[in-house]
Amino acid sequence: MLKLIIGNKAYSSWSLRGWLAAKQSGLPFEEVVVSLYDAAWPERKAQPDLAPSAGKVPILWNGGTAVWESIAIIDHLDDLTGGTRFWPQDLAARGLARSMAAEMHAGFVALRRACPMNTRRIFDAVSPSSEVADNLARIAQLWAQARADYGGSGDFLFGAFGAADIMYAPVVSRIVSYQLPVPAHARAYVDAIMAHRWMQDWIAAAQEEDWVLDQYEAQPVAGD
Repeated sequence: MLKLIIGNKAYSSWSLRGWLAAKQSGLPFEEVVVSLYDAAWPERKAQPDLAPSAGKVPILWNGGTAVWESIAIIDHLDDLTGGTRFWPQDLAARGLARSMAAEMHAGFVALRRACPMNTRRIFDAVSPSSEVADNLARIAQLWAQARADYGGSGDFLFGAFGAADIMYAPVVSRIVSYQLPVPAHARAYVDAIMAHRWMQDWIAAAQEEDWVLDQYEAQPVAGD
């Protein structure tokens, strides 16, 4: 059986991606949750099951093979499931989906720093900084392009739920938690992601966690 090691469900955005990918695969997997950045973390991250990724989560174990980084986990699970569950089958749609996923993986740093994921909180709304607003505008543009060109009658970016939705799910969570302003078309997509049964399961599990990391609990201040 596959084993997926993830961090706190309240805070770990990359873990959410890996977990959604494991759920999307339809394959059975063992889930192991570790508490990030507590007093035991320096010792815990050096243990053999986390050492290959230098303590990064999520990390997926397939027998003796370790796979880390969310996109790598998605592609490994895509290989295991015959290339039918994650990326669009249409070549042009797949190219856009992969580009959007890669841009999410490497970009939107201002949004990620200003609004760390916290699935247990709804913060008071404040005006985002110009950098965060630029990130949100770019994200909304990408969502609109995918939905207009390939969304069809489905609720998600490329119609059916897939890899691109997995990569943007933590952004959706941030938009909700920080009450960030997005256009109406983006709000409809946010609502669809938040209503997905796996997102609901993840958020419910986060409410049951005892761990509190103060650096992710601070009320944000208004931007420039």
